[in-house]
Amino acid sequence: MAAPPARARADYDYLIKLLLIGDSGVGKSCILLRFSDGSFTTSFITTIGIDFKIRTIELDGKRIKLQIWDTAGQERFRTITTAYYRGAMGILLVYDVTDESSFNNIRNWIRNIEQHASDNVNKILVGNKADMDESKRAVPTAKGQALADEYGIKFFETSAKTNLNVEEVFFSIARDIKQRLADTDTKAEPAGIKINQQDQAAGSGQAAQKSACCG
Repeated sequence: MAAPPARARADYDYLIKLLLIGDSGVGKSCILLRFSDGSFTTSFITTIGIDFKIRTIELDGKRIKLQIWDTAGQERFRTITTAYYRGAMGILLVYDVTDESSFNNIRNWIRNIEQHASDNVNKILVGNKADMDESKRAVPTAKGQALADEYGIKFFETSAKTNLNVEEVFFSIARDIKQRLADTDTKAEPAGIKINQQDQAAGSGQAAQKSACCG
């Protein structure tokens, strides 16, 4: 029987773990449901501890498997969710544009990230419920942008209900993380090239070909 192709070991080029954090009720679960399942529900069910979804996307010719963790915003689950910070490669900080306190708490969430997450974790600021009537808006777009600029991170306003910018948020942070991982791979490449040259010198063209298709 023929051996399975080298790529059969994985159906993706990159596995990226993302974390959604923010106050309870800002719409983290709705954003995740919209992105992963293409659906929206108006019924509010508080996340108990942590939940996750998986979606594989195509990005710049690469298959990216996104493992997205949805955390509980309530204080009593905070100790559970901090354990997930360390493994996250990207974190979406979500607030509700109609709830100023959820916006003000973003600074606290960023402090949590600085305390528990990896130093090089990618972050993105998300102002959700942008579909709401302007009379209900408590946080102007400019204020959200200013906070993002202060921390040097990207900013999007989204609506899980109308699907405004939901795809764009996930694709944006996934692209930035992929670039960071690719840059890390490039720095480690000289040793890999050296091995391939040795393989070719030994007449092992098959091994060299395998490493090229998996790169």
